[in-house]
Amino acid sequence: MAIVAVDDTDSRERGMCTTYVGARLAERLAAAGGRVERRLLVRLNPAVKHKTRGNAAVALHVTEIDADEVFEVAAAIVREFAVPADPRTSPGLVVADVDPAAIPSDVAAFSRRALRHRIGLAEALSLADSHGYRHAAFGTGGAGDGDEVAGRGRIGALAAVGAQAAFDDRTVEHIAYRELDRCGTPRTVDAESVFAAADAAYPTVWDTVDRGTGEVVCVPNAPGPILYGIRGDDAAACREVAASIESEPVARTETFLTNQGTDAHLASGTLGTLRDGAGYRVDGVVVTDPETKRGGHVHVDITDGGGGAGGGIDGTDLADRGDADGDDHLRCVAFKPTGRFRDRVRALRPGDRVTLCGEHERRALPDRADEAGTLKLEKFAVRDLVRTEKAVPVCPDCGRSMSSAGRNQGYRCRDCGTTASGKVDREVDRALEVGWYEVPPSARRHVAKPLVRGGFDAPTHPER
Repeated sequence: MAIVAVDDTDSRERGMCTTYVGARLAERLAAAGGRVERRLLVRLNPAVKHKTRGNAAVALHVTEIDADEVFEVAAAIVREFAVPADPRTSPGLVVADVDPAAIPSDVAAFSRRALRHRIGLAEALSLADSHGYRHAAFGTGGAGDGDEVAGRGRIGALAAVGAQAAFDDRTVEHIAYRELDRCGTPRTVDAESVFAAADAAYPTVWDTVDRGTGEVVCVPNAPGPILYGIRGDDAAACREVAASIESEPVARTETFLTNQGTDAHLASGTLGTLRDGAGYRVDGVVVTDPETKRGGHVHVDITDGGGGAGGGIDGTDLADRGDADGDDHLRCVAFKPTGRFRDRVRALRPGDRVTLCGEHERRALPDRADEAGTLKLEKFAVRDLVRTEKAVPVCPDCGRSMSSAGRNQGYRCRDCGTTASGKVDREVDRALEVGWYEVPPSARRHVAKPLVRGGFDAPTHPER
């Protein structure tokens, strides 16, 4: 058996995507006598600067054809469909003559690291060469620095080779492709049929639509060949939804197993140990009132809540990294595109205990002289809510608020003479409950896990 993987063959501006290259490759391999046993769509680190929006690589597990022929067929497909002229595109191909059940442990570890680390091309090629994997670069590589030159896509392709051994939680995406000559023109998809199909299949099929905004989430905006992509936990259910959608002609379809919708990019972290460009779950206590700033982004700060482990999914101690954030306060931001999720963040109060999830970066903030650690929020859990606040006591006789009787002398009702020793606890109405909250489907990252999938450690409040 051979594993063939491609990455970075897409173009935001010129209308191509890596999944389409993978679909055409599967067709060409079948025509050459091969049998494609498995199709994988592998989401990689969403913080990598060279990525396209989804940052996906594709791997195919192929039998009945030798690895050398697989390589030649794949190279021809990449040359035919990739867009190396795009300066942001740097196509790469890796072919491994290995059974997916026997993927080396260091290759699997590389795949896991590719979800939250920025890996250089030299490291990827060294690992591929050590196992005798064939690889190829296409085009000039466009803009880059250091070893990030032609064939940068080999980093993601190698990660896709190891994905079968790296990730236990898998979901499904069924993709319908349009005719290539339609690329760049408006898509014709009947929204009413999409909403009806999504309602019938929910929650097995998720993130097809956003009921809050009325948006058809499964239809992309980029000028590529994807007509729509249906995501869920069951392949048959995804195909049933697709079959119910009324649209322009579908040229071909492909169903991928994938790590998207799994939170595979998140590691448990603690304040002071967070690396730039990685995803984390962080426990903390809210220390500022949420503030809506220019652009509609909502900011709130947390401090160390005394929880969370410092290790990543690959077992590394993230605190040992030289680019770790050493601040014990963390700015958390819900950006404007997260829509109604910002109202959840605005409802937080100082003293609330929370777990927050998102991508960490160090960035300059207008209200701080240094670079501060910022977490781009994807979801959060309320662990404990502040239920009371200190308030001026009310006179039990007349119901009016008491006045200060002087420094350290408590309070006194001016009319009745009633006294109180100090402020009292008053219950606060909260717009939040204990449990998990998330961004809406229209704002969700591909790899982020929707709450409706379950497996969370507290009650959930899913967005539909």
